Amino acid sequence: MVIKRRIETSEAKELRNKRQHFAAPGGSHDKLVGFLARVLPMGVGVLAALMVITPLSPRGEVSFLLDRNEVDVIDERLSVDNAMYRGRDAIGRPFSLTAGEAVQRSSAEGKVRMEDLMAQLLLEDGPAQLSAPGGVYDIDADIVAVNGELRLRTADGYEMTASGVSFDLDNRLMLGEGRVEGAIPAGTFSADTMRTDVDARRITLDGNARLTLIPGQLRMP
Repeated sequence: MVIKRRIETSEAKELRNKRQHFAAPGGSHDKLVGFLARVLPMGVGVLAALMVITPLSPRGEVSFLLDRNEVDVIDERLSVDNAMYRGRDAIGRPFSLTAGEAVQRSSAEGKVRMEDLMAQLLLEDGPAQLSAPGGVYDIDADIVAVNGELRLRTADGYEMTASGVSFDLDNRLMLGEGRVEGAIPAGTFSADTMRTDVDARRITLDGNARLTLIPGQLRMP
């Protein structure tokens, strides 16, 4: 019995020495506490950063639901700024049609609504330019129905303006129905309908036609 107490006392003493050494200043306990004091704040910062960044990172799949009663429906199929269309007329001469903004609402409709439109074309005696504040371009027919005033300028200085008209890019014809008004260097005109061959500078007016000429400005071919 005496020997057994002596063994237990030795074990307790050894255990007590280990605990004292662990808790002593500068011991392993102090080193562990110092290490955790440095590492834990860094770990918290990294975890917070991951929580912020992770939702913004790309995922392989995205899944969401839409309420069709609350989603706005866009009726414009295609909207383009600074649009340009190129083509050739009935005898192969090139033309281009540009617009500050072009909107095509339906591919089946085949029409493009344009703002700030301008056309460059080639006539028999040189290049010409058409300009208008807006219009509707029929892609299949190559006809532009103009909103507002259409202005024609040619390389030789000839100018013509007209309202309520459309322009046939294929045949270089200016057409108007439903009261047309305009001006040429020789004077002003108005009529119910108009047909102008731009290449030949020939204007045909029909229905309540009125023509006011400026003396000395009419040039005969």
